[in-house]
Amino acid sequence: MNSQAMFDLRGKTALVTGASQGLGYVLARGLGRAGARILLNGRDKAKLDAATRTMREEGVDAIATAFDVTNGEQVRQATADLSARGYAIDILVNNAGIQRRAPLEDMDEDSFRQVIDGNLTSAFIVTRAVVRDMIARKQGKIINMCSLMSDLGRPSTGNYAAAKGGLRMLTRAMATEWARHGIQVNAIGPGYFITDMTKSLADDVAFDAWIKQRTPASRWGNPEELVGAAVFLASDAASFVNGQILYVDGGLSAAI
Repeated sequence: MNSQAMFDLRGKTALVTGASQGLGYVLARGLGRAGARILLNGRDKAKLDAATRTMREEGVDAIATAFDVTNGEQVRQATADLSARGYAIDILVNNAGIQRRAPLEDMDEDSFRQVIDGNLTSAFIVTRAVVRDMIARKQGKIINMCSLMSDLGRPSTGNYAAAKGGLRMLTRAMATEWARHGIQVNAIGPGYFITDMTKSLADDVAFDAWIKQRTPASRWGNPEELVGAAVFLASDAASFVNGQILYVDGGLSAAI
């Protein structure tokens, strides 16, 4: 196989959760541009349909599938419907997630549980619904969206760090269980990227300066800079890569 063919996703179908906006949309579009058919997930059907239309206008084969990734019954029904319509999922990107910032001593239980469920439990629920078919076909790629917070902490993000740290270990547990079935389970650990979720942080002059000083690349990441990692982990080029986190952070996690 030549080097270009190793990264070719034509003939593959990818389900990307939380993909109606932000990093999820960019990742889904990137996988689509590499040839994959994209199943675009989100909870807000109007927003999801609009994102799907835009992606189609950009030449990507995209299909909307609205469900709540934290609701096991909705996930089961949605994946069963996709299967009945002939969509075998080759690539799963567990991208959906939420953030609720507060000091731990002031954080209410609902905010803690919502972040755990939205970032960690959701990945378990969706993967459980998809992986049985991957096991039966002896192939599959699962990509979990971890974070610098999978390894590092920062004030006011204790719930998020707990969730993303758990996702790091869930990635390894999944890889350990399913590698023998020809399934690769890996994760991407983004650093600080400019998105709708982080715009308020980037607009904070002091925080913006801190990020640029703390990051060896001296800047925030562009969401498009995550696409290469996603295509790599979704492709045949990563056929013997399993249980790993690929950090895309401008060198932040390598520096002190």
